[in-house]
Amino acid sequence: MRYFLEISYLGTHYCGWQRQPNGISVQQLIEEALTTLLRSTTSIVGAGRTDAGVHGEVMIAHFDTASGINIAGVIRGLNSLLPPDIAVHDIRRVTDEAHARFSALNRRYRYTIVQRKDPMRLLTAARIEYRLDITAMNQAAEALLRHTDMTSFSKLHTDVKTNDCHVTEARWQHSDEHTLTFHITANRFLRNMVRAVVGTLLDVGRGKITVQDFENIIIARERGRAGTSAPAQGLALIDITYPDNIYL
Repeated sequence: MRYFLEISYLGTHYCGWQRQPNGISVQQLIEEALTTLLRSTTSIVGAGRTDAGVHGEVMIAHFDTASGINIAGVIRGLNSLLPPDIAVHDIRRVTDEAHARFSALNRRYRYTIVQRKDPMRLLTAARIEYRLDITAMNQAAEALLRHTDMTSFSKLHTDVKTNDCHVTEARWQHSDEHTLTFHITANRFLRNMVRAVVGTLLDVGRGKITVQDFENIIIARERGRAGTSAPAQGLALIDITYPDNIYL
């Protein structure tokens, strides 16, 4: 039987979502907790992998069991075993063919910038106080919807078969007087892609490159042409959508 876990976590103290040989990951702690509760070695497959320091307001992962489980009891048990910065909010039975990664239709990220010192958001936003041209940044971001090959924003030497991503949303907005957020939605994302996109759009906002320069960077398909990746703490995975027919 296959189940989907709905998880949230503060990524500050972890080496990322995925298991790593040199650090503690979110995936590792959840697998260890599930194994303890179910009394059987249990692995999970996530909808994606967030980098070290990146947060997950919503992460979906699937796991398999030989028989049914007491969903409410497993949720309580996991939350009692997991540290305070990782939570399991729901478990849903899905079809055996449903896959947390490959069945996902879209993923949505938010990048948060605070433009003054704010201790309350030290771990969940990037502090950037210089003036930014939001209009130019939004004009540049529109190019992401016109192109699919995002090689220029991908970490080098990854094991993916294609760098094509279909971006359907990319926009900046002021959440309040001192907070700027960037929302981006696509069917898939490359490793480090959102942080590289944000870093390059910040170059547009500072006037270091033009709106047309940004589109030319996409067309070039060269990571070296794009800007520096934005700091990890400002990024959060906030939504993942699936077809309704996978749920039982």
